[in-house]
Amino acid sequence: MEKIGMEMVVDEIFSRLPAKAVDRFKILSKYFRKELSTHNFELKHSRRAGNSLKKKLLSLKYESIVFDDIVGGNLELDTSKTITFPYNIHPSYSRIISSFNGLLLVCNERILCELMLWNLTTGRFKLISEDYFNHRFDRNSDTGGMYFDQFDDLKVLHIKCCRNVGTARVYSRRLDSWRKIDFLNGSKLASSSYSWSPATYSGKTIYFMVSNYWFPPGERNIVTFDVISESFSVLCFPERMEVNPCQGHFLSISNKLYVIVVGRADELIADLYKFEHDDWVKVFSFDNPHILDYQARMQRTNIIQDKKLLITSIWGDFVEVDLCNEAFNYLQHVDNYNGPKWALIIETIVSPFEYKL
Repeated sequence: MEKIGMEMVVDEIFSRLPAKAVDRFKILSKYFRKELSTHNFELKHSRRAGNSLKKKLLSLKYESIVFDDIVGGNLELDTSKTITFPYNIHPSYSRIISSFNGLLLVCNERILCELMLWNLTTGRFKLISEDYFNHRFDRNSDTGGMYFDQFDDLKVLHIKCCRNVGTARVYSRRLDSWRKIDFLNGSKLASSSYSWSPATYSGKTIYFMVSNYWFPPGERNIVTFDVISESFSVLCFPERMEVNPCQGHFLSISNKLYVIVVGRADELIADLYKFEHDDWVKVFSFDNPHILDYQARMQRTNIIQDKKLLITSIWGDFVEVDLCNEAFNYLQHVDNYNGPKWALIIETIVSPFEYKL
């Protein structure tokens, strides 16, 4: 052990341990607590956890929260378990805004629009916003994302669209405070006619799909947030991917941005596109896409089941597709794929709190 050195033990051995094991080691001594609580160790551990084919799927049911293991794109049914929030939030009033490096950003919409950072692996959570009034009459009126800035500070982006006015602010874990930033001035995307997707992080950029579900129906926009400059921009949905009506669902695979496009031309289609060299390249088409009726939807227990993927829309539609071998080869490497009521996550030690040693 003396020849190996404790630095090698921490960096090369402890960073490969499961998050719960690392958390237990922290209580052994002040030295372990210090070394295993640094930001560099957090990043190294979460990076190695993200490269694993073992992920977790959190699903918010009406009366419960279900936690499943996903190994190599397959749902491990015998590991499914029911958990509870560490804070008094009923699942039916909860919405997942973002998932990032093992942390969830959850919105409680019952009385106040509270925002909570939660690491469900370690059980640690923190309320970071209690000052927003109830505005449930605006559909999907809050969204946001998480990222590390160039100074390795964990930041939370919160976007609020209420009464046709959009605002944005950023929370700093290090400073434990919020500040407003410039939003999309003069943009119509804050209108109640538009619905914002949860965030997808890829390549120092956070992506949102913003869809008009009222008039003109089917209009789509891609809103990007550069985490370095903390600035917004709007991209048009590629014309050659336009079918009407059409829905887009961002996901990150091996740290690259993809989008699932579901739409109806002569028949219902579901295609996977990859963003490469500033252009979208079609990867493959999903097999047998079809809309689930209410009864079939109620019988469904998860988004991945019996080699079928359930694609949930910000419009409220439920489309099911068959997963062929090609689809499995891609989906087993998914890093980030979120919906308002579910999220794909990894088990890490990333804390909602800034470490003070």
